[in-house]
Amino acid sequence: MAMLKTLCFRGTAFTVCPSNVSNHTNTRTSCWKPVQAAVKPSFHLPMRSFELKNRTSAEEIKCLRLITAIKTPYLPDGRFDLEAYDDLVNMQIGQGAEAVIVGGTTGEGQLMSWEEHIMLIAHTVNCYGGKIKVIGNTGSNSTREAIHATEQGFAVGMHAALHINPYYGKTSLDGMVAHFQSVLPMGPTIIYNVPSRTGQDIPPHVILSLAESANLAGVKECVGNERIKQYTDNGIVVWSGNDDQCHDARWGYGATGVISVASNLVPGLMRELMFGGLNPTLNSKLLPLIDWLFHMPNPIGLNTALAQLGVVRPVFRLPFVPLPVEKRVEFANLVKEIGREHFVGNKDVEVLEDDDFFLVSRY
Repeated sequence: MAMLKTLCFRGTAFTVCPSNVSNHTNTRTSCWKPVQAAVKPSFHLPMRSFELKNRTSAEEIKCLRLITAIKTPYLPDGRFDLEAYDDLVNMQIGQGAEAVIVGGTTGEGQLMSWEEHIMLIAHTVNCYGGKIKVIGNTGSNSTREAIHATEQGFAVGMHAALHINPYYGKTSLDGMVAHFQSVLPMGPTIIYNVPSRTGQDIPPHVILSLAESANLAGVKECVGNERIKQYTDNGIVVWSGNDDQCHDARWGYGATGVISVASNLVPGLMRELMFGGLNPTLNSKLLPLIDWLFHMPNPIGLNTALAQLGVVRPVFRLPFVPLPVEKRVEFANLVKEIGREHFVGNKDVEVLEDDDFFLVSRY
């Protein structure tokens, strides 16, 4: 019996029979065997730096009470209106918001290129990262894209990432866990559960398994307050994703706070709702506004409202279009009922005409 011999070719070791080394025509009978190291599965090393000035921990994210899903305003040609954006962020800081979600559903991240998306995160960090926490929505239904965007987001200094479960091309629950485990090592992460948009719920046992990671800051939960209580009973931080339920979630079900759309309009009142204790009177006062905001899919109502308040240009990236004129009149009446002084900006509320709006399809 021929003795086996180990050879090395370009760094890969394999075993051959000596008789086959000299017989080049008999390669089919070769008994070479790749060593296990040659087929070891690849592993991902996060592209990160521990020297970033804004490096933060999940614990610092867990204590945030009011997080605004910030609106992205546009110029008439559809590009970002950074001057208006800066004004919006400054108003959030001035009225007590503790963090902003950049490029989320409200900020129309789904209508941005990744270059625009990361640029806006970087701009927000560079200008405001010392005053407010910047949470970048770097989630995707593609794990590869989520990894790449999250690496870039943390590289430009965002404090935390927001991640949604894969939507449209849905995966199994095991695939969902694997997806989140691919991005959690990069930094503090909020997982976002909104089945009405994704078509798939993230069940509690998935979150409980992911809670083993020190980088899981918590969950933005839109299923309802009973689900929130399931998490808070298990020591998991939760933010309500529903403005109409956030008061009860905060004071009755143990939620840490809210990731809010309404705070784009009335940040001071939303802060009072999250910090001031049980306040059913204020909550009831805000519910008609919140109901109005979500009459159509978000951010259609918010975009219309901010344009009528004069704090952004009336520019919509399609497929979003403004609310019909009767709803615009309704908003103007809501502003008067709640009090113009509670809303962002300092111009009188207007009822805009259809011709006042720009609808941009190519940008």
